[in-house]
Amino acid sequence: MAFLHEIFNNPFAKRALAQFVLPNWIRDNLKFDIRPYQEEAFKRYLYLDQEDLEEKPNKPYHLLFNMATGSGKTLVMAGLMLHLYRKGYSNFLFFVNSNNVIQKTKDNFLNIQALKYLFNDKIVIGGKEVQIKEIANFEEADDQNINIKFTTTSQLHIDLNNTKENGITYEDFKDKKIVLIADEAHHLSSATKNNGTLFGSWEGTVLEILKQNFDNMLLEFTATLDYESREIVNKYQDKVIFKYDLAQFRIDKYSKEINLIRSFYDEQDRIIQSLILNLYRQELATSNNINLKPVILFKAKKKIEESKRNKEKFHKLIDEFSVTMVEKIKKSSTVPIVQKAFNFFEAKGISANEIVKRIQANFRYENCLSANNDLEAERNQILLNTLEDENNPIRAIFAVQKLNEGWDVLNLFDIVRLYEDRDGKENKPGKTTLSEAQLIGRGARYYPFVLEEGQDKYTRKFDDDISNDLKTLEELYYHTKEDSRYISELKKALVESGIYVDDENFINKQLTLKLDFKDTDFYREGQVFFNKKVAKKFDNIKSFADLGVLKTNYRHVLSSGVGRMSSAFWELENPTSNAEIVKAKDVKLEDIPKHIIRFALSQNPFFYYKSLCHYFPSVGSISNFIVNKDFLAGLEITFSGTQNRLQDITNFDYLQALGRLFQIIEADVKSNSTEFEGSNYISDKIYNIFKDKEIRVNKYDERANGQEELVASEPWYVYNANYGTSEEKKFVELFARRFEGLNQKFENIYLIRNEREIKIYDKLGRAFEPDFLLFCKQRDVEQITYQVFIEPKGKHLIAYDKWKEDFLKEIRSEQKTIKIHTDTYLITAIPFYNYANENEFKATLEGILYE
Repeated sequence: MAFLHEIFNNPFAKRALAQFVLPNWIRDNLKFDIRPYQEEAFKRYLYLDQEDLEEKPNKPYHLLFNMATGSGKTLVMAGLMLHLYRKGYSNFLFFVNSNNVIQKTKDNFLNIQALKYLFNDKIVIGGKEVQIKEIANFEEADDQNINIKFTTTSQLHIDLNNTKENGITYEDFKDKKIVLIADEAHHLSSATKNNGTLFGSWEGTVLEILKQNFDNMLLEFTATLDYESREIVNKYQDKVIFKYDLAQFRIDKYSKEINLIRSFYDEQDRIIQSLILNLYRQELATSNNINLKPVILFKAKKKIEESKRNKEKFHKLIDEFSVTMVEKIKKSSTVPIVQKAFNFFEAKGISANEIVKRIQANFRYENCLSANNDLEAERNQILLNTLEDENNPIRAIFAVQKLNEGWDVLNLFDIVRLYEDRDGKENKPGKTTLSEAQLIGRGARYYPFVLEEGQDKYTRKFDDDISNDLKTLEELYYHTKEDSRYISELKKALVESGIYVDDENFINKQLTLKLDFKDTDFYREGQVFFNKKVAKKFDNIKSFADLGVLKTNYRHVLSSGVGRMSSAFWELENPTSNAEIVKAKDVKLEDIPKHIIRFALSQNPFFYYKSLCHYFPSVGSISNFIVNKDFLAGLEITFSGTQNRLQDITNFDYLQALGRLFQIIEADVKSNSTEFEGSNYISDKIYNIFKDKEIRVNKYDERANGQEELVASEPWYVYNANYGTSEEKKFVELFARRFEGLNQKFENIYLIRNEREIKIYDKLGRAFEPDFLLFCKQRDVEQITYQVFIEPKGKHLIAYDKWKEDFLKEIRSEQKTIKIHTDTYLITAIPFYNYANENEFKATLEGILYE
């Protein structure tokens, strides 16, 4: 039997999900942007709930979301709460295994001032404002708001099996339908995993609650599900609705990359090395206008006393910190990133003495925190969970194991292991090593930043640009003593978790511009054209029609008693006798009382003035929006009902119809508009964009072959090698064969491989990095320089990347001629190159250049 989540891999389910539109009561009420995989999680639940599938679980629903650490499980919880409230659920029971996670979650759900509060300031569902309320028991609940009871799994078990006054009882779950939300849910299956009886266990208590009411629901969330356990697989095979593990999280670039810094330094020098890198990150970020306060975690092995001693020694080290200590690391460390840090300090004029002063200021006593046990973790939970807040002073944390779960931190960049032994056996990671890997997974959460408008702030940007200094802001360093057996075991644990890719199979390749090319006038004076991702301007949107809103009337059925009765076996009356009773009537919005329209608009945040001005800058005012025929006054509603009802449409009828109409308008506007678009072309000098660089490739991959035997001596190929795919190499071979023909009509012919140096953006703001740019200058009187975007594409990717080929065709059809000083450039493009259609591509390319 397959897992439940695997049903969504079939083409029918994929097409169905693609057509789902996320309801506005989810999207509009969450404070944070919904990432694509989170949207997928929501859509899977909606699909499963609405469709009549063979695999659909029986009620009461019991589902599990297996989502990676840092992937935003609580945002999915919050969105599902909003949706389930809309479906009639107002009571929620949230439970997890530890108190410190409870406190963090309360802040996320209840504290509107908290940095990580999940909801917008005002929650509006179904036209009314909804509050999020904490309750002690379900007798305090009301059906107008979202009521949440927070507890730990152990406390829940105690409360239900040892009844006390004002506590919750099993009876609470019979009369009210309740959604149970279990976080860190892997702790909820100990009885199952150990083949024990459920009776009397935490697990048994939760399942007993679930079955108290047919409409109850249990939604479990965990990053850790043991797919190796037959018992766990049997339990969850029909319950895992969504699987998004650490490996996929990392592949999608939502995590930091992990680097192990191994040295023969003793503990003190390992600490000093981490302090220097901490300062380097801070100064590097500041110099690029990024607000970052990097944090270090100092990890003790098992005992709290050991961690306390570490903290005492650290404060003594900071008090005695000296230039001599800094110079020792500068002279002795062979770690490249450490040397890069010192080179940066020297370039910025930051002396060793200044390094000492800044580190001492950053790591004052009051800026260091302990989280060694539950009491410390709970007492300091606000500071621990707001480390990214600019008002949070904490720079160093000392801990044993209390932060391995439930800890949300984005600006942790260094973990220093302050012990040297190992507990692995037979080359397998021990329990301590596994917990270290779990902690590293938490520290790998990406710190968001942007360098230019339109960049995705939440994903890595420099994977293929390993020489870029800012890559350091996308990496977590784990500092440990050099020990090959321990490192092997730790790598194994990290690789198995999916957050680490062993780099033994990867090699660095130097991509250098040929010296002859650097000596050309084209390199020194030539221009390259591209564009930027910019916020979409709606200045030219002056009516609903410009965004394709409501091409047909919204149809609203008036409530009435018209109906008939029939037997299950035969008709009791003529089925056509009432066919003519229901009629239709068109009502213009300009004929509906204005105060009713205003009230209906006020119930939907999309129609607040600020939002309207975003999409329709010319709207002027809410009054104009109502009376202007380009907007509401130009619309009609088709009411259907009996003759009597059509003659007596009430204000409440109007309000109901308008509410639904406005939801449709909102959906139309959002689906027919984008937040970003590509700008007009801009240019920069060739020498500013294309430079020598280092890239990283798998030594067993086809890209590791640089095709030097062909390109090394060709003056038209500007780099020393082509570390491209087989399809890209085939294209270069074709170009080499056609070069002589081009050479007769053009001069300054240069083919430049684009290793992520430039992006171009289409009208929807989607980024595209063409693999090659071809430059060639006409030999005739006009001497126009062509810039041609070229993209070789493997056959298996052509359909998937169709939008990119459409974009290239659009560039071709709208080709631009741009003059810079005395030089004229023609910007154009050509559809995909594929070896199977090589002759067609060749004819098209020659058609462009020789037309």
